[in-house]
Amino acid sequence: MDAFFASVEIRDNPSLYGKPLIIGSLPGERGVVATCSYEARKYGVRSGMNVKDAYRRCPQGVYMHPNIDKYKAVSAQLHSIWDAYATASEAVALDEAYLDVTARAGDPEGARRIAMAIKRRTREELSLTCSVGVAYSKAAAKTASEEKKPDGYFELLTPKDFVSLILNRDVKALYTVGEMTAEKLYAAGIHTVREIQENPDTVVRLLGKQGKWLTRLAFGIDDRRVTPYRPQDAKSIGREVTFQRDVNNFELVKDVLFLLSLCVEQRAKRYRLRGFGVTLKITYYDMKGITRSRMTPETDSAVSIWREALRLLETVEKRPVRLVGVSLSRLTGERGRQLTFEELFPDAVAGAAERRKIFDALKERYGFDFSENLEDLYGSDALHKTVESMRKHG
Repeated sequence: MDAFFASVEIRDNPSLYGKPLIIGSLPGERGVVATCSYEARKYGVRSGMNVKDAYRRCPQGVYMHPNIDKYKAVSAQLHSIWDAYATASEAVALDEAYLDVTARAGDPEGARRIAMAIKRRTREELSLTCSVGVAYSKAAAKTASEEKKPDGYFELLTPKDFVSLILNRDVKALYTVGEMTAEKLYAAGIHTVREIQENPDTVVRLLGKQGKWLTRLAFGIDDRRVTPYRPQDAKSIGREVTFQRDVNNFELVKDVLFLLSLCVEQRAKRYRLRGFGVTLKITYYDMKGITRSRMTPETDSAVSIWREALRLLETVEKRPVRLVGVSLSRLTGERGRQLTFEELFPDAVAGAAERRKIFDALKERYGFDFSENLEDLYGSDALHKTVESMRKHG
């Protein structure tokens, strides 16, 4: 999709049309730009940029928090259109997917017809534009989809086409090459895809397994299949939150960890997943980040996840905290697993009483009953607002 979050907001509020719209954190808050309109990009604003830097570049911009629930609903409509043309669909994000149309297209002309149908239906049914790349491989399709944005179409039907396009481009033109990888290559005198081709041994020595992948990709070799994403294939389920001001109060950190554990539990139960490991993530005021992990008995319980996170919290240095997160890892599906008495009768066991006790303690400290609006709490914007209210109250 083309500037997805921003495009949805402009569609729903035409008065935003033509304005530099920045979706993410607001000026004065901590955070980054999630996406922005093409008008904002003319000022140098881009996704992932610190919002303070964005504001310095574009103070006249319109800044908005993202409405993730709205974007998820639109995303479901988009993927419904796209998936109708594919024998396999691999969702990369809310607004992006790889589609295997080989069987249904039959030949390049058939693929072009499918691409045009996708673009037409996306525009007519949802009043949004997308950019489509048709190619022989996933990496080439991704490159092609970005070549003529916005509302673009481009095709790279052979490895030769792909290599000819990117040969003299920066190494970051290749999939998986980010800033850190690029810096390693630059330091070795490798700046372009052509130079990767000319120095394969150096690239492999520098980057190991990734280096082997990049040297193959530099010659247009990419035989990855389109693989539908399944939640149970995830390596972990996590949630984190950034405080708008650094937090010294570790009692508050403990309470926030419980809310994050509730969010992890909700997602785990939705996908019928349980885990054998808990990880605590902390970023301090000076941007130093740490993680601590421990193995646990199999669980999807917020209380269990939280108690393990508290044990990990006891092991870390007590300094001002900028960000805190918790995740459940070593996941396993529940299919075929016999349900326990506690799961069949959750309100009849001590766990429910313990959960209620925690909610009561939070209500006494912060003045509102978290248990009454859990569904709202799972949303990103609501979670951040709740945590900020807790921080200010504390």
